[in-house]
Amino acid sequence: MTTAVALDHVGVAARDLQPLAAAYERLGFTLTPMARQSGRRAPGLPVEPYGTGNRCAFLQHGYIELIAVLDPARFDNGLQTWLGRYAGLHIIALAVEDEAANLDRLRRGGVSIPGVAYLERPVEPGGPIARFARLPLPDAPEGRLQLIRHLTPELVWQDRWTAHANGAVALESAVLAAAEPAETTARLSRLTGLPARPDPLGGFRIALPGAAGAAGPRSPAMETTLRVLPPEAVPRLFPGVSPPALPSVVGMVVRTADGAASARRVLAGLPIAEAPDGPMAPPDLAGGAALVFAG
Repeated sequence: MTTAVALDHVGVAARDLQPLAAAYERLGFTLTPMARQSGRRAPGLPVEPYGTGNRCAFLQHGYIELIAVLDPARFDNGLQTWLGRYAGLHIIALAVEDEAANLDRLRRGGVSIPGVAYLERPVEPGGPIARFARLPLPDAPEGRLQLIRHLTPELVWQDRWTAHANGAVALESAVLAAAEPAETTARLSRLTGLPARPDPLGGFRIALPGAAGAAGPRSPAMETTLRVLPPEAVPRLFPGVSPPALPSVVGMVVRTADGAASARRVLAGLPIAEAPDGPMAPPDLAGGAALVFAG
């Protein structure tokens, strides 16, 4: 297939990984060990250690990446520039089944992409190396918008990391805010190769059709969405939340297995809000992201 098929992951960025990870553990997520990233700055260049590292919450479908700069002296792949705008969601990665075919589609559509960008990291210190093929959209003001295919999915979606106290099982939606929703939507439509439709709250939405195994080795075929809203519509989806910048990635919706009952138990005593889809951890509890646990 020469289009994106699923929402693979979102990335929450911070200057310090430890408190960000602690915040997500408090929200009931099981996180992978810290891993430092490596890659090629451009196709054909040698692999080098990057200054960034991450921990992740792998779900049955998709995952949440927590990323920070660990060594400011090394290449950070743009992370510090993003953090100069705000701490929070800066990455949206969409699963593809054929990166070469999608690269050809994007080039024929006038998108200047030099080639497939590869990234790798150890699964855990001293462990095997997970590898990823990526197609980042150049110069996207919203953050790092990219297509991705996992070359070693079985290494990262391990059972010990996919069970969460909050009952989370799937990354269902990523939400962006833009003063000009049509411009952001056009970029996302070009990246995905998929059409946009009007969103009930204003702005637009792109539905990713799903494919079995596209966002994890045992992930079901399920529809996931990208929503691009005008800033005044954001509080209708995420109560009390304002976009940290325009354009930006504002929040996410995570599907739970039990109608959000486990999430409510985990979140008891925290200043959560009730969103239309379920309980919401506000940005100050979730690293700058609005995070809804949908039933």
